Amino acid sequence: MFSLQQLIGKDDRFFNLLEASAEQACLSVDSLMTLLKKPPQDRTLADLAQARRKGKQITEELSAALCKTFVTPLEREDIEALSTALYKIPKTVEKFSERLLISQQQIAGEYFDRQIKLLHQSTETVSQMVQTLRRKPVLQDIKTQNERLQYLEGEADELMLTLLKDLYSGKHDALRVVILRHLFELLERVIDRCRDAGNVVFHIVLKNS
Repeated sequence: MFSLQQLIGKDDRFFNLLEASAEQACLSVDSLMTLLKKPPQDRTLADLAQARRKGKQITEELSAALCKTFVTPLEREDIEALSTALYKIPKTVEKFSERLLISQQQIAGEYFDRQIKLLHQSTETVSQMVQTLRRKPVLQDIKTQNERLQYLEGEADELMLTLLKDLYSGKHDALRVVILRHLFELLERVIDRCRDAGNVVFHIVLKNS
């Protein structure tokens, strides 16, 4: 175990910003869940765009703080790597939503429930991992959470194969197949982004244990 607080005293701004970025990742998935529950004609990107813009703002604040701070609570490259990984989550969620809205008529009846459940679990796990950094992270606890992310990614991979098998069965219109495959791949990519963020947190704790 180690105490990051011992390195910088009471300066929590980097932890605050990283936690806020992880929260935006969670909010983006919550907004996506809300979006998918609405009738197609009522769907907009407003909430998702806000989460992505907020995430970008936080990333920029972190970069500025790194430029102005001599002593940081974590190694600079670790802060940058985690900040980038976290920002990519809401950014990819918004990209999925954009593609969804322009192809709603072609994919009517597809609800993405199983993928969204995995996304929610993944972002919540990442957020929990980031929150531990300001306290005294126990390596085994972080390892367990990171293994959960790897498990969720594996579940997403298996689900992808199942979905592709159905798409390639010949019972779907060709245009629907192309669109759904692209959307499925974007959702899988969001889970990969969560895995990447979890790996950064794990390596930070491993490095300092």
